[in-house]
Amino acid sequence: MSFPRANALGNESISGICPLSKYRFFDGSTLKKLLELLCGTIAGAALFGIMLLTFFDVSGRKFLSHSITGSLELTELLMVVVIFAALPLVSLKGEHVVFDSLDAFLPAWVRKIQQALIHIVSAALLIGLAYLMWKTGGEFAITGETTAQLKITKAPFIQGMGLLCGLTGLVHLIKAFLPIDENASEGGTV
Repeated sequence: MSFPRANALGNESISGICPLSKYRFFDGSTLKKLLELLCGTIAGAALFGIMLLTFFDVSGRKFLSHSITGSLELTELLMVVVIFAALPLVSLKGEHVVFDSLDAFLPAWVRKIQQALIHIVSAALLIGLAYLMWKTGGEFAITGETTAQLKITKAPFIQGMGLLCGLTGLVHLIKAFLPIDENASEGGTV
């Protein structure tokens, strides 16, 4: 099975790093779009679900004197989905809060090393956290851990959190080895 070459897209920045990047599916821009579509859709759908749930819960309390049973639990679970689905996107776009007071005084080569180290440490921590969450989710699946009121199984949510943390770790690992664009802004500054 063959794929069209990535050079047709003009994306040479990742081609020296990833041997599979010569195929269009594996080039950086296609994977980036896929990640944005997948995580953005999941986070957006969960946020929309929170909005609908809150609207109907408040309307029910106001007009029918009856709220939706378990709405707090559902909101908590949907918030987990929003936060962890958005995490890879935040890392991909570099939208973290950044302390850059010393950057003006550091030479460019030091900033490049600093950025690479930050991404490597972030990747290691996120992948380690992903492993722990996946393991905990497995333990919860064995014990049958559920939420208190609606008895929703917690394991898929915790394993999903682990999966998305691992994906975020991979984003940081890839960014550690990509060239740094000096003109790009990395995160919100403090």
